[in-house]
Amino acid sequence: MKNKFLKILSIFALVFAITSCSNKDNASNENISNANMSNPSSNTKEKLSIDELNVTYVTSPLNVPSIIEKNKEIFAKHLPNVKINYKEITSGADQTAALASGDVDLLYGLGGSSAILAKANGQDLKVLNMYSKAPKAFSLFAKDDSIKNPSDLKGKKIGGPAGTNLHQELLAYLEKEKMSEKDVEFSNMSIPDAAAALDSGNLDVALLGGPAAYKAKEAGLYEITNGEDLIDAIICVASSEKFAKDHPDVIKAINDAQKEIAEFMEKNKDQTKEIVKKELDLDDKAYDYMFPMYDFSTKITDKDKEGFERTKKFMLDNKMIEKDFDINLLFK
Repeated sequence: MKNKFLKILSIFALVFAITSCSNKDNASNENISNANMSNPSSNTKEKLSIDELNVTYVTSPLNVPSIIEKNKEIFAKHLPNVKINYKEITSGADQTAALASGDVDLLYGLGGSSAILAKANGQDLKVLNMYSKAPKAFSLFAKDDSIKNPSDLKGKKIGGPAGTNLHQELLAYLEKEKMSEKDVEFSNMSIPDAAAALDSGNLDVALLGGPAAYKAKEAGLYEITNGEDLIDAIICVASSEKFAKDHPDVIKAINDAQKEIAEFMEKNKDQTKEIVKKELDLDDKAYDYMFPMYDFSTKITDKDKEGFERTKKFMLDNKMIEKDFDINLLFK
């Protein structure tokens, strides 16, 4: 009888132990589940619709957002498991050609005139956001300080990046005296190459912006004019309409990345300054002189659209484009 009682007691103890372990396991599993729900970062992130992103990387004239983005790897943060390939393409025409060929997916810093030219020629291009505006940051420089008027440029050798704000500034300046590019010898080249050609005597006038313009001024070169009252100096962020339509998740990530870049620049002004100074080999004086010229607001406003419209009209009047179009098509 005693042995039978002990056997029953043992069975009850075993059942109790098993039940307790089961309850603990269930509670543990429930805690893990709740932790995953409250902490999404512990879950595997959903795969984006691309594996690689080819993006233009241009530091000149003073492309602070590009420098900060690459230094802090902000695109990579917002596009996990996507390889970011940076393409150093300075000419606006070359940038839009790379977009058309599929060599580039994102134009991160495209001149407004280049965007308009591409759209007028029927290219698939969509403006996603603004990048910067800085008419005072673009200038025409020469060694000859006798150049006082547009007519003084007749027959001069002039160099700079074609299809950019600087190119537009030159044409707008010539137009003041009913002149055109045909009245000068214009050569398409990068800003650094133009500065070097002016220094060596191979150019009479160089189209310079950002650090190159500042250094030219510090070196005592003659500033013929800057872009104020000549150009809107719009720089934008663009992709193809097809890319934007096929990859809305990527476009959202890029928009979020741009917001983070802007926030970093605003909240970390000293760090931003040091990063840019190192990248562009600037001193404090140069940075402090140039940075206030720039508006790096990213939101597309009605005022920005008016600037695009003015630029389009200028290009039509100067036969830079032949076909008119609704400027709003750039943003749809």
